[in-house]
Amino acid sequence: MSLPDRNNPYNFKEFLDWRENVDYYADDLFFQKVLKFYTGPEWEQADKAARSISRKVSQRWRKMSEAIARPEKQPFILHYDGLNNRIDRIVRPLETEIMEQEVFGEGIFSDKTSPWTKLTKMYLIYQNGEACVACPMTCTEGMIAIIEKYPDSPELKQILKHLKEGINGEFAIGAQYLSEIQGGSDVPANVLEAVEENGQWKLYGTKFFCSATHADYVAVTAKPKGSEKVALFAVPSWLPGNKEKEIRNGYTIDRIKWKMGTSELTTGELTFNGAAAYPIGPLEKGVANVVGVVLTYSRLTVGLSSAAFMTRAAREAMAYAKFREAFGLKIEKFPMLVYQLNRIEHNAKRTTAGAFKLYKAYLDLPGGLKGGLTRDEPLPVTKRRFEVRELIMLQKMTSAWDATDTIREAMSVFGGHGVMEDFSSLPRLYRDAAVNELWEGPRNVLLTQVHRDFQRASVWYDPGEFVKNILAGSSQELIGRLASEMAELLTHPNLFTIDAKTLEVCERWDKFCHNLYHAYQDLALQEVERN
Repeated sequence: MSLPDRNNPYNFKEFLDWRENVDYYADDLFFQKVLKFYTGPEWEQADKAARSISRKVSQRWRKMSEAIARPEKQPFILHYDGLNNRIDRIVRPLETEIMEQEVFGEGIFSDKTSPWTKLTKMYLIYQNGEACVACPMTCTEGMIAIIEKYPDSPELKQILKHLKEGINGEFAIGAQYLSEIQGGSDVPANVLEAVEENGQWKLYGTKFFCSATHADYVAVTAKPKGSEKVALFAVPSWLPGNKEKEIRNGYTIDRIKWKMGTSELTTGELTFNGAAAYPIGPLEKGVANVVGVVLTYSRLTVGLSSAAFMTRAAREAMAYAKFREAFGLKIEKFPMLVYQLNRIEHNAKRTTAGAFKLYKAYLDLPGGLKGGLTRDEPLPVTKRRFEVRELIMLQKMTSAWDATDTIREAMSVFGGHGVMEDFSSLPRLYRDAAVNELWEGPRNVLLTQVHRDFQRASVWYDPGEFVKNILAGSSQELIGRLASEMAELLTHPNLFTIDAKTLEVCERWDKFCHNLYHAYQDLALQEVERN
């Protein structure tokens, strides 16, 4: 019975106290199981590092990430100082500056940090959403990876040291500026010009989507003068001695974009007017190195961050369902909501297990990532490299797509409070997830690329064998059905002709790839749960 009471005593204290004190790692028994299963002999080291950083992530950095998400804390650009000098200063909240220093100060990309410890720290940090650290971390990792392959100049070696180990306690931040106004995924269409002047490469032209505009160093694609080939360059945001003076390295930040998600992170439009640049790798291999290494790292991380977003959403939705009461019952007692919560939890768990299974496959690759569909290794290694390449794209498109659906469903558990941004972080994670879905290749582009890759590789790697290998341990019925469907879909010549049959194949290919990667994730989850 409910009688009138003008002094309604209801409050959310129980739930808010739980949220204030939850520990992302210590309270997540499933993730501990995932970590133990995949890290093997590194378990104790990874577990210790996770427990240490989780206290910061769950409390201090969580509060900072929530504070900087408020509209009045949004970053902006100051083009000129008081003396009319062009500075293009990215003005960010103090909480952002402090959190960034603390996160990168962990030395996540240092040689002293093992790959599994790095991945674990990133997964926990990503549970707080973008927060102006997720994208910079990903881009820094990709920039480190490509320079490590081609540390061909003193400048590149210095940049690498600054990014990995820090200099005088300061860790540099990396970014990647690839997209131009005529197209993002179409990197070969780049027209930014690189000119060698007196032994120094200089860049001229514009870039249209430049995230992490506060970064210290940037991987930039450009075409050497007179060439149709895209090269890759490292560009310092400031030349030595100029950061304190706010004199940028031959470029201007023309404006900051207004975007739906990752709002704490600025994305700008830039004009290069003679920026000093240092080639990374052979000039004619820019596209292969960008796609095969830089973007691949980013796509790998999109899968990880999607898992982290979903994990946070599932945790908070289930806790709220235990707290909230309606019609005389805790809402966790309503069958339709139980069904919904089970789906949310399953999506989060299988995405996490799948991300760690794929990372293990990546770590097992001899020599790490390479650009393009290389054939310069023994066939078994070539096949394993191909598997990882395709799985990374499949994970990116599937996990990013699932993240928006899962977070949106978790928001609905809260009813009207699910969209109140001063009550929940889930709306912010939802917008960040929507950006992840587009970042580093939207779904249609990756689906087309995967179809093309399999057709090109089919002469030396049968699609049925691919399915059998990545799903080893699944039921023979599932493997046979997916292998048969894949073989049939790949008989269609290409996905570039607009006709009724191609559109039918496109629809089926979209669903097939989603189902195939879900099968991989479900297998990973089963493997973890059995141990």
